[in-house]
Amino acid sequence: MDDAVTADAARAATGLIPQPRDTRPENGAFLLGPATVLDAGPGTETTAAWLRGTVGAATGLPLPPGSAGTGPDDGVIRLRVDADTADALGPEGYRLTVGHTGVTLLGGGAAGTFWGAQTLRQLLGPAAHRRAPLRPGHRWAVPAVRIEDAPRFAWRGMMLDVARHFLPKDGVLRYLDLLAAHKLNVLHLHLTDDQGWRIEIERYPKLTETGAWRERTKLGHRASPLWDDRPHGGYYTQDDIREIVAYAAARHISVVPEIDIPGHSQAAIAAYPELGNTDVIDTNSLGVWDTWGVNPNVLAPTDNALRFYEGVLEEVLALFPSRFVHMGGDECPKDQWRASPYAQARIKELGVGDEDGLQSWFIRHFDRWLADRGRRLIGWDEILEGGLAPGAAVSSWRGYAGGIAAARAGHDVVMCPEQQVYLDHRQHDGPDEPVPIGYVRTLEDVYRFEPVPPQLTPEQAAHVLGTQANVWTEVMETPQRLDYQVFPRLAAFAEVAWSELPPPAERDHAGFTRRMAAHYARLDALGVDYRPPGGPLPWQRRPGLLGRPIEGSPPNV
Repeated sequence: MDDAVTADAARAATGLIPQPRDTRPENGAFLLGPATVLDAGPGTETTAAWLRGTVGAATGLPLPPGSAGTGPDDGVIRLRVDADTADALGPEGYRLTVGHTGVTLLGGGAAGTFWGAQTLRQLLGPAAHRRAPLRPGHRWAVPAVRIEDAPRFAWRGMMLDVARHFLPKDGVLRYLDLLAAHKLNVLHLHLTDDQGWRIEIERYPKLTETGAWRERTKLGHRASPLWDDRPHGGYYTQDDIREIVAYAAARHISVVPEIDIPGHSQAAIAAYPELGNTDVIDTNSLGVWDTWGVNPNVLAPTDNALRFYEGVLEEVLALFPSRFVHMGGDECPKDQWRASPYAQARIKELGVGDEDGLQSWFIRHFDRWLADRGRRLIGWDEILEGGLAPGAAVSSWRGYAGGIAAARAGHDVVMCPEQQVYLDHRQHDGPDEPVPIGYVRTLEDVYRFEPVPPQLTPEQAAHVLGTQANVWTEVMETPQRLDYQVFPRLAAFAEVAWSELPPPAERDHAGFTRRMAAHYARLDALGVDYRPPGGPLPWQRRPGLLGRPIEGSPPNV
């Protein structure tokens, strides 16, 4: 083995993201060769298939099944689900041992084996993240190392808004691969909003015939005078959804659908005007919304609206096996309900007190409806207003306060505060940032995010299921813009979600920066159009598009 191969392998062992719980480098490396075999035990079949499809494609090695190589130096990669590992590290934990003659990967469950395989690919170097070999005959070295690892949180997610700007199916599949590469295990798909309905519902075909297309789109912030006058739209057929869910499941990722009610509903009302508050607005005149912001057109509090969305959800549940279903519940203006004689009569009839109680009535109904079908409702923290259904979980986005209140009340929480992990927010305060939105949140800022508020007791903190980075796509009109906003910050977020890190002020940001030097090369190999450390490249800028700096905030916000 030459010195260059050994040096490359040693660097790989210290450049892992997210950082494993315990890494013990040893001397030497294991060299993969044409006769290296893959010995996959029961429960590891999908990981074996993934390794052949990714590492096999990148290296040009067949990795055939077997229990030993044909020659003394060919070696074996062994995959096992292991009870002792499960007891010590849980079903998503793994132990990875690399010696001169091969690799042994023990997972606490099938998921643990898969996450260990992601680490193995990182150990092989950036070229192992490509789709074809760069240099035939290249010697592929895995550094000798012992790694023991397990995630901090069970929910490690990213919310992807495909309603504002539609991302075609292949783009969603690509993002599932990117989530898997970072050991993230939840894709929350924001499927419906004022600007578009993105899922085929066979019972209600107008939701996609009408609701999936808008005539034009605001360019930049809603105060911008500029428009893109091309129609924008698209939706996922039910077979597309089945494919996305199956592709995610093979990567141990749960896809959580979001169907937003009672606000953010203009696309649905444009398709079926009877869903809106017809006694205060001509809902027949509404189209799919073409700009951004908080829309005043919300669902009417009718039994017909409940039955309509039950019909939608019956088809959604048949497509998504996820335990959780997200029902939105955020940013629901009450002006139309205040002006509506029907809504006011419903408040009295239902005995819910006021308009907040009316919103709670929507959420409570679907909490019971989902619970009767073995599912759980989760919603944005506004669902706390007017009283929260006992079984509901909360996505805390307006800072930590909603999550703290929910956890103290015994509700499960996913922490995703806007001020820390909204990846649509700008990464620098420089003038070249494309369509600068919101707070400045740098790579270091995300790395120092702490999902569990210190105000919670240990019992209350146990209700924090995990954390999620949210990606709202109002100003992300292309996959390249999406990549720019998400990366490299998603790598920092992934480490926060997976690794047991010190308190934010004590985290080794310098060490993380050194490991990111290796990770940028992986992102390059994966074709990710990330924001470079030195700032946007010329083609990543969007001069002339108005953004939304936060007024009255400090200069760096």
